[in-house]
Amino acid sequence: MTTDLLEIKGRKIVLIGGAGFIGHNLALELKAQGADVEIIDSLQVNNLLSFTSAEQNGLQDKDLYLLMLNQRLDELKKADIPLNIQDARDYHALSRMLSAIKPDVIVHLAAVAHANKSNKDPHSTFDHSLRTLENALDYAKNESLHFIYISSSMVYGNFLTPEVTEESPLNSLGIYGALKVAGERMVVAYNQVFNLPYTIIRPSALYGPRCVSRRVGQIFIENAMKGKNLRIDGDGNERLDFTYVDDLVSGIIQVIRHPAARKEIFNLTYGESRSLNDLSEIILKEFPGVDTQYVERDNLMPFRGTLSVDKARKLIGYNPQNPIEIGFPKYIQWYKSLDPSGDIWKKKD
Repeated sequence: MTTDLLEIKGRKIVLIGGAGFIGHNLALELKAQGADVEIIDSLQVNNLLSFTSAEQNGLQDKDLYLLMLNQRLDELKKADIPLNIQDARDYHALSRMLSAIKPDVIVHLAAVAHANKSNKDPHSTFDHSLRTLENALDYAKNESLHFIYISSSMVYGNFLTPEVTEESPLNSLGIYGALKVAGERMVVAYNQVFNLPYTIIRPSALYGPRCVSRRVGQIFIENAMKGKNLRIDGDGNERLDFTYVDDLVSGIIQVIRHPAARKEIFNLTYGESRSLNDLSEIILKEFPGVDTQYVERDNLMPFRGTLSVDKARKLIGYNPQNPIEIGFPKYIQWYKSLDPSGDIWKKKD
């Protein structure tokens, strides 16, 4: 199988929504491996323009997140990765841009990647998640390219077993999960009708540098940096398959390289769920004096667990390297490097 691997070097790869958390980390690694990578992003969704808007003036930790977002752009600029500022909801503008770039691979990341925000604003979530996907697919349908769709573990809803495989039932809860299921169906349908080569990827509980989505691990660390307690929803026994972003990025690159990834769906996670209590213990070791606080759980968040990565290991050689004992200490050290003086953590919320 190794003789059939595709070269990353020189391949034209477009990341739609590529200035986001996953996208900019993926772009940097692709560029480091010699890919000809470009980003298309409006910077509107959970990004620079939304964080600088007047309606966000009272946002908790706004200055911190603007620092992270500007770091993303600085890293992309230093790597000489083109950032095309374009709203992917504009069908004609997106089509013209993609026609000019002529990509070999499209990785579609554009979405409102937050379950609570999706439930509060379904229209915007549909617009930024499905409208952008439809436009990208419509360009791709008659082109010779590989279309990669970044879905979510939220498509499974409440896990019916401690471990789910790609064949497990999809019983999503809420707007975000439903739209991810719909997105997957659209991608498969474009293959059925237009023979579009695709791969669907389902990540879970991502964490790592320059994330501004306020996922659980991020909130834990930021509270600990301020000397605040870690707030745990429920009794702390709930399990998530925490995935360091570098592992996901390595998996996506394997998907691009392996012909065996075509017409397949992959869980790309660490492949072993851990409890919130496990995570809090790791963080508390780094922050003596901080404690935990247990609060009522959001009933629209599904109960999850482990996502099997056996299929990805077998077909594309996926090999995640970062259990939470390794990944979270690296993540904490990155946070500490943001402001060695600690002044930013002394500001009032």
